[in-house]
This record gives sequence, C-alpha cells and structure tokens, in this order.
Amino acid sequence: MNSEFANKIRSDFPILATQMSGKPLVYLDNGATTQKPQAMIDALVHYYTHDNANIHRGVYELSQRATDAYELARKKVAAFLGVEDAAECVFVRGTTDGINLVAASWGGNNLKAGDEVLVSGLEHHSNIVPWQLICERAGASLRVWQPNAAGELDLQQLPEILSARTKMVAIQHVSNALGTIHDVAEIVRCAKAVDATVLVDGAQWVGHYATNVAELGCDFYTFSGHKLYGPTGIGVLWGRRELLEAMPPYQGGGDMIETVEFSKSTYAPLPNLFEAGTPNIAGAIGLGAAIDYVQEVGFERISAYEDALLEYATEKMTSVPGLRILGTAARKAAVISFVLESPSIAPLDIATTLSDEGIAIRTGHHCCMPLMGELKVSGTSRVSLAMYNTFEEVDRLVEVLNALVSRRASKQATAADDSNSSSELSAAISFAAAVAESPEAAAHELAEEFLLFDDRESKTELLLELGQELPDCFEALKVISTAVPGCMSEVYLVGRPATDKPDYFEFSADSNAEIVRGLIAVLIKLFSGQKAEQILAFDIESFFRRIGFDQFVSTQRRSGLDGMIRRIRTLAQSIADRDASATAPS
Repeated sequence: MNSEFANKIRSDFPILATQMSGKPLVYLDNGATTQKPQAMIDALVHYYTHDNANIHRGVYELSQRATDAYELARKKVAAFLGVEDAAECVFVRGTTDGINLVAASWGGNNLKAGDEVLVSGLEHHSNIVPWQLICERAGASLRVWQPNAAGELDLQQLPEILSARTKMVAIQHVSNALGTIHDVAEIVRCAKAVDATVLVDGAQWVGHYATNVAELGCDFYTFSGHKLYGPTGIGVLWGRRELLEAMPPYQGGGDMIETVEFSKSTYAPLPNLFEAGTPNIAGAIGLGAAIDYVQEVGFERISAYEDALLEYATEKMTSVPGLRILGTAARKAAVISFVLESPSIAPLDIATTLSDEGIAIRTGHHCCMPLMGELKVSGTSRVSLAMYNTFEEVDRLVEVLNALVSRRASKQATAADDSNSSSELSAAISFAAAVAESPEAAAHELAEEFLLFDDRESKTELLLELGQELPDCFEALKVISTAVPGCMSEVYLVGRPATDKPDYFEFSADSNAEIVRGLIAVLIKLFSGQKAEQILAFDIESFFRRIGFDQFVSTQRRSGLDGMIRRIRTLAQSIADRDASATAPS
C-alpha cells in the first residue's frame, strides 16, 4: 500500500499545507491531538455565524436552531458508539472530565473501605489520579495490573487479580504511550464474573477504529473530541442508563435542575443531569461534523491504511542505529515510542532536532510516569500516525533521525578522544565562580549576546554553544544527587555555600540533553557565585522572555527549566535563612 489514500484526504486538512520552522509540516503527534478537516471547521464557523444562541431555554428561532444542532450532535455520537438511547451520551470537556465524573459521582456513591479499583500499569494519569482521589476518600485501594515487557496485559493473570473486592476496572482501549490495543471485551467478561463495573478510556481508539460499546460490554466509555478530528474542549461520556440515573449530580447549576428551593432542589433527567451550565455548544456541533467526516472516509479504510503505515514505519525506524522501540505488542495502533541509546540522545534533543526540520512529535513521559518507571526510562520519543500521514513523511523522519545519530556519534567519538587527555576534568564536579558582580549584571551581559539575534534558530544555536562549554559532570552528579523533577531529560543539580563567602551560593549541574545543558550554562552564569538574597530577588522568568526564549518559559514541563529554578531557589533560600539566623540578635 502507498500514500494514495492519505494524499486524497490531505487537502481536507488546511493546516497540513502550512510550514513549521520554514519547512513543510510533518505532523506526527496525533496521539496528543489530531488536525481538523475543513468540514469540521466550517461547522463551527456556521454555528457562530448563523445560529449562535444558548440552548434549551429560548423559544426564539435562533435558540431552537442551536438546540436542534446540539441535540443532533448527540444523536450522531450515539450512532457512532452503537447506542440506541442518545440520553446515555453525556457531553463533557474531554476524556479526563468523563473519568473524573465517574470517579467522583459513581465512585463516591459506590466505593467503601476495603473495596478495590483495578487499573493497568499503562494508564494515562487521567485514569489514575481521579481513582486515587476517590479511593483515598472512600478508604478503598487502587490495584495495578502490570504489563509484560512487550507492553501487553496478560489476560491469564486477570482472574487472579480480580476478586469480590474489585468494584471498578478502569482501562484504556489503546495505550497512548505504547500503542497497545487491549482486548477490552475479554477484560469486561472477566470483570463481570466478579460483578465489577468497567470504565473504558477510548481517547486513543475512536479516531482509528469503529466503536461499539454493546459489543465491548462495558458500563462506561469516554473519549475526547480533539483526538477524533473534532474541537478541543468537548468529549463524551457514555454510561448505562441505570448506572447514570443512580449517580448523584457531578456539578450543580443551570440546566441540570428541575426545581430549586433554598431547602431542596430536584434534578433534570438524563443527559441534562450531568451537563450543568451552558455547555460547549459549538464544540458538540463540531464533534458531530467530525464524526460525519470520519464515517464518510470509513473506518475500514482508515484502520487498514494506518496499520500498513505502522508496519512500514516500524521497519524503517528499526533500521536507525541505536533506536529501540518500546511497546512491541502483537496488536498495536499506529504509535511508535522509542529511545536512541547508541549513541545516547535525550528525547528533548530528538524533538528539537526534528522540530527544526518541520517534524512534530511528542516527547516525555506522555502522562504515564508509572509506566516510564517500569520501563526504566525517564521518557520516550513518540510518533503517532493518522490517516493523513504518508509513507514519504516516514522516510523524512527516518532521514533526519539517521543524520542526528551520525552527527552525535561523531561528536561523542571526538569527546571520548579529548577525555583521554583530560579525564580528571570530565570526572570532577565543577562549581563555577561568579561571572559578574550580581545576577542583574550577568543578565545584562547575556542579554547583549542573545539580543544580537532576531530569530529563534540563531538564539537556540547560541544556547547550544554555551552548553558545549559546560564541564562534563553528568555521571559524577548522577551518583551524588537526585534528578531534578519535572524535566523531560535527566538533570542533576547540587549547590552549596561558597567556600570563602558563606552567604553566597554556588552550584553545579548537568543534563543528558544538549539544549538543557545550554539552559544550565545560562543559569550558572546568572546565579553561581552570587549572593543568595540576590538570587531569590531576581526575576528569571522575565529575563528569559526578554531575551526571546519564551518557548523555554512557556513549556517548562518540557525543558525542565522550572524544576531547575525551583531547586536553585530552594538551595539559595536555605543559605539565606541560615545567614539571617546567624546574624539575628540573641
């Protein structure tokens, strides 16, 4: 199979004709969100242009048209899920909101001390944390079903894990981190043998395969519109009527009530019971249009094409030297999660290099930190494919990865030769002295350097050059310190009072990501060897914005900048507090 299928529909997605970093966009982050077809965009524009009004309340024609369009979208959702009763389909903000609704309302009403909620070890945080919260309140326990090395759930283990204490099984249909497709129907069958309720997170399934909740046999199914070529901020929770009607309201407000008195309120029937306030009307209409679009394309064609594309991409990417794929389940959706190990290249460096070539992927823990711990990695690079991606885009991805590996291997070989003559330097932990009389003075000097360049690429190149000047302390710091939390790469940072000035702070840090080493070099120039009180008073976030590095400030979770700044401030605060205590009158 070639790219003919994808090429026919690419023109339906206007963003695919745009550029990123001055190059044609190759969008491979569909697991995070899919791009939007013109038909869906037109539906949103039409609503806001011709039918914008609140729903369910107005008797005027505009309100009636908006209400009809909103409720028609609900009927489309019901048909999409194979549901006869459209009132069982509740509009929510997304998958996370749907899971929280069930955890808070169903869980709050049904879980008690001694009960268990079973989740898999592959779950997204949104299918872990809500259950942790309700289990803590109810005195119930969260139990984990761990996958095997391939990222598969061993169904033979399930009867041993389930028991009469199991009240809820909350499971992904598809792993967002590894792409594993779970046998939901068999999991449901086993769960029903112990009378457990089952919720399925369908976020990563619905845009790629046909969905029928009756065939699955589950009790709740939830998904997000933005992963189904629809708008953000809209999703669906489907639940069996008898379960939904037995659940207390999740939120209070307009449209979910029947009568309100100060002494007591009565509530509206489904689905309004769980749709308090003005809903995302346009989002629901847009979701209905997205459903129309994918059904017109046809899931049989979509899944067949994506399966072929996954097979091709897996073969091509496996040929990249040092590339290891995590998640090798026999049944997978079009997701490839990988690391580059020889030479070792941090996911953040991989993503930055690809972004510079117009290729968008996702890196990090993918909101699956427990899974990353089991896999013994801090994060991965993830390629997630959709029906509009082409075989040629896969070739482009592999071409850039090969070039990156070649450059890094050559660079590491040169560094290894240099280290033979300077092994003491590379093994030592280096604490830098101050480069200026204050953080403000150091910031002024740095700003003069960075503001010489107007474009992001040149500024990034300067940052990388500063990182190359940083002494190699990574392995030594890794032995004596803990990783800085919140970083997509590995970052280690230690600090101490300056030996000759105890009220001054100096620190050493290093990372396995080149771009983060550049950020560390900037932080060292700003803060190492400076007075603790001045460090605490300096507005680092404003400085980074001033020199044009907004991307590192606005995406702190990705670069780890926020985590490093917090650790520096914590260490500096301890020095300032000790200094204040020492000078305080007795």
